[in-house]
Amino acid sequence: MTALVRHPSTKPLPLSRAVQAGGFLFLSGVLPAHPDGQPLRGKIEEETRAVLRQIDEVLTGLGARRQDVVRATIWLADLADFAGFNAAYAEYFGDTLPARSTVQATLNRGAKVEIEVQAWRG
Repeated sequence: MTALVRHPSTKPLPLSRAVQAGGFLFLSGVLPAHPDGQPLRGKIEEETRAVLRQIDEVLTGLGARRQDVVRATIWLADLADFAGFNAAYAEYFGDTLPARSTVQATLNRGAKVEIEVQAWRG
């Protein structure tokens, strides 16, 4: 049996920023934030890019890459932002698009987007 490896959050929240289970890496949902951790509010493309930059940092820090992402779950506060979100998302993933679900939800701290991903590390 493979042990779970929990990577604690750098924020004062009761969650792991990621959990490694076997060859998979599960990241917690990420909201848009400035590098100092303060909420970032802007157009959906700006918020999406900020979230994806944070995901990149976590993946890289744990020995994975965006090309290793196999699944993404997306929450949008307003489905009217779907086209703008898709443009920033496609720019980030290029030809390595993971499987994905997108739903509408009321998000924490007034965010327009939250993303969680799972990556394969083999």
